[in-house]
Formats: sequence, structure tokens, C-alpha cells
Amino acid sequence: MTRDEAEAALATCCGSARWVRAVLAAHPFRDAAHLEAAVARAFDRLTSEDWLEAFAAHPRIGEDPARLARFAHAEVSAREQGGVLGAAEATRKALADGNRRYEAIFGHVFLVCATGKSADEMLAILRSRLTNDPATELRVAAGEQRKITALRLAALGEKV
Repeated sequence: MTRDEAEAALATCCGSARWVRAVLAAHPFRDAAHLEAAVARAFDRLTSEDWLEAFAAHPRIGEDPARLARFAHAEVSAREQGGVLGAAEATRKALADGNRRYEAIFGHVFLVCATGKSADEMLAILRSRLTNDPATELRVAAGEQRKITALRLAALGEKV
């Protein structure tokens, strides 16, 4: 990939501009290990504000498809949140209510690595995390962002 192509690809993996710039500084990547090291270094240097920027690039779990379309990576997010499709209306409503409560408490979107999880699993995780203090929750959400980023990078394969 060219540098511009790598930058665009990395931006689909994590919404923090600082993270993208830091990883891109190691481009071209010699191999997967070189990329993984750059990714880890970049994550280790993020501030709270950078994490919040990354979280803001994600739609809410169970977001209405019409609202989901406003996100740059709507298709990827929709695929990752596939476990919400076909969920019972009560579960979808509980997710929406939980998302609102979470955002009121923490000031950012509830972030979970949704790949492979059912709507009920995501709802249980959301509910359990509502009891965290803000500093703990920021760390937990950052860990989820790392997982999401790893899956998205893996989906890119050797292209980056």
C-alpha cells in the first residue's frame, strides 16, 4: 500500500488521529510483527482525549440503520454488531436505554468488541459496566478499542 492508502486503511481500524499518525510513522511495515509493534506503541501513547476521539468514531450498539449510515465505517460496524440483528424488541429497547444511561454516566459511547456476541451478551456486558468508575471504564473501553482494532487490522490482511 502507498502511504495514503495505508493512512486511509488505518483510519478504518481506529478513529484516533494521533494513533493513525503514530502507526503510519513506521510505514512501510516490514512484516506483521513490525505492524503489531507500531500498533502497540501507538496505543501506549494515547491520552484520554485520544481514546475519546477513537470511541466517538463508533455508533451505539444496536444503532438504528438510518442513523448508523452517518458513521464513516457504518458497514464494518453493522457487520461487527450483527448479533443485534433479529434480537427481541425488548432487548433492542434495553440496549437503547442502556446506551443512554451509559453515555450520561461516562460521556462517551458504550464500546464493546461486538464481533461474535449476541444482543443479550452485549446487554449483559453493558449493564455490568454501568457500575464502573469513570477511570476504570475508560481503561475497559480502551481495551475493547484495542480488540476491535486488532480484528479490523486482521481483516485487512497483509495489505497495510
